[in-house]
Amino acid sequence: MLRRCLETLKNELAETDHEVFVVDNLSADGSASMVAAEHRWVKLIANQENRGFAAANNQAFAQATGQHVLLLNPDTEVLPGSISKLLQFLDEHPQAGVVAPQLINTDGTVQRSCRQFPTFLGMLYELLGMSRLFPDEKKFREYKMLDWNHDDQRQVDQPEGACLMVRRQVVDEVGTLDEGFFMLFEEVDWCYRIKQQGWEIWFTPQARVLHHYGKSINQVKVRMIISSHRGLFRFWHKHYRQGRWYLDSLAYGGLMSLAYLRIAAYLANRALSRKTGVGEAV
Repeated sequence: MLRRCLETLKNELAETDHEVFVVDNLSADGSASMVAAEHRWVKLIANQENRGFAAANNQAFAQATGQHVLLLNPDTEVLPGSISKLLQFLDEHPQAGVVAPQLINTDGTVQRSCRQFPTFLGMLYELLGMSRLFPDEKKFREYKMLDWNHDDQRQVDQPEGACLMVRRQVVDEVGTLDEGFFMLFEEVDWCYRIKQQGWEIWFTPQARVLHHYGKSINQVKVRMIISSHRGLFRFWHKHYRQGRWYLDSLAYGGLMSLAYLRIAAYLANRALSRKTGVGEAV
């Protein structure tokens, strides 16, 4: 997937002044060697440990010199014209600090890739799976913006971090990703801080990027469930907490209990799918 991502990116950037970084977090599949051998136009940062998503991106931020920075996951393919359209959007909207493209699933359908900022009730509904249990109930659909087809241009709270274009000015003003988030919820925290500084965050379907959703995360599903719940707690503690230790303890205990219930359900579902050939990840 990384090879294909870089191939599409190289074609897209042919007419644009650019620099591209690949930060490898000690992967074991030969990705770093492939980049070094096949893509010498890329600046490779090969870590000797897995530093996490936020810290790895910050390494590239520290070396990048452009007026715009694009965060791009390796499980993506850049579709023709997408980068130029994101650049054009920021040029035409001076208050926009971040713009995200429409993400397309492997089967060609549109991903619902934007969310509202987490609230206590919104995340409780989500963690309990209420939007799946009661799909027609509006209040259970709000967090994931399920009543919007992602087919028009609008301001949003937090687009998915698979592809985000950010002004360098925003990075300098707001700061880089919080490295206390290992993986998941770091872009939520970043978008929250960016909006607090008065910048707008936009989604535009004029730019489109293919995203093979979950291909990286599903390789370490159990660890990602735990990381997601810890990330949510860090976000809550950082931005919403009331300063009472027992509330922190209750929130963390509740989130981690739900995490282990999700892991148990995922492992049981995986075992069932292997036995019957039918199943779906939790």
